[in-house]
Amino acid sequence: MSTTTKAAPIVHTPDFMNGDEFRIPVFKLLKQDGSPYKNAKLPDLDKDKALRIYRAMLFTRVLDERMLAAQRQGRLSFYMQCIGEEASVIGSTAALDDEDMIMAQYREQGALAYRGFDVDEFMNQLFGNEHDYGKGRQMPVHYGSSKLHYMTISSPLATQIPQATGYAYGQKMAGQGHCTITIFGEGAASEGDFHAALNMASVHRVPVIFLCRNNGYAISTPAHEQFSADGIAPRAFGYRMKVIRVDGNDILAVYQATVEARKLAVEHNQPVLIEAMTYRLAAHSSSDDPSGYRSKKEEEAWRDKDPVLRMKLWLQEKGWWSDDDEKREQESLRRDVLEAMKRAEKREPPELDTLVSDVFDEVTPILAGQLDDLKAHIRKYPEAYPKGAKSLNGKDAGGAKHA
Repeated sequence: MSTTTKAAPIVHTPDFMNGDEFRIPVFKLLKQDGSPYKNAKLPDLDKDKALRIYRAMLFTRVLDERMLAAQRQGRLSFYMQCIGEEASVIGSTAALDDEDMIMAQYREQGALAYRGFDVDEFMNQLFGNEHDYGKGRQMPVHYGSSKLHYMTISSPLATQIPQATGYAYGQKMAGQGHCTITIFGEGAASEGDFHAALNMASVHRVPVIFLCRNNGYAISTPAHEQFSADGIAPRAFGYRMKVIRVDGNDILAVYQATVEARKLAVEHNQPVLIEAMTYRLAAHSSSDDPSGYRSKKEEEAWRDKDPVLRMKLWLQEKGWWSDDDEKREQESLRRDVLEAMKRAEKREPPELDTLVSDVFDEVTPILAGQLDDLKAHIRKYPEAYPKGAKSLNGKDAGGAKHA
């Protein structure tokens, strides 16, 4: 028997349990009108930080609206929105130290916005131009920033979850008081990586926070078709891990839950699972049509729980924000996003050689040969690559200067 497991009571009848004996509550602080619940103790959030959070929420929403429109206009190949989930993402990020590592999925642009990723950095990645940190190799919305401690996003679900456990193990060894948060949807929690990560984190007691955005759907698959248990939170019990379920549209509740989770992680090396109950108001991506699997009535019910509006009303109740402030901020953000998009569209693509230049310490013969084949192809069919302006090996490609 494990030395960490208490002796189990002995019974003499074959009574089976399925977990229904335990119901995990939902932590809430704010009502939808922005007022606190009776007896709710709000976090100590000063005006500057509260406005930093809210501006990140507004920026994320404006960015999402404008860039989906750009995709529909054919100016962008693909996009994924965060609409409806801003509180879960930004509220948790705001509760961290800015040097804590974030390993996100692909709906966490608000985390970067809060940490200071500027509008040009967003646009450079979305358009894959020469200033894109990923050198045009990734799909749009697959951001990354080493200076902001935000791991580059990977498309396959759940890969970042065990990586977060491993990174947090390194943070524990370093002993500098930092932790890792990994953010993912409830669909990703169905992957084996989720279970391997939680088990390893619990056994080795590493400072990691697992934040599950339970937004109701794994693309088109509703939660009730993904699992029959009471959501994701009860899974923590199987790993003897601390867990909390929070209203993911309540920015103050998410913030406070993450503050406490970080204390457990950093001060006691206890991993924590947070299940944020929220809703994806947008389509899964610009390639998805949610009308095929959910009703407008359902969507409207969740629009009435808008996390951005809830925080706005709380700020107004505090006297920290006004309708005039809102109008000025919205106008400024829309202008900034549109101007940055125009700048990003005009920038050159990355140099062709960057396709292989830092995949390995030295370019391998196979990669070098593939690059030569690509250049030969471009020279043979220059009319198929009309947007280039840089040279292939310093020479024009017969009318097309680069790919």
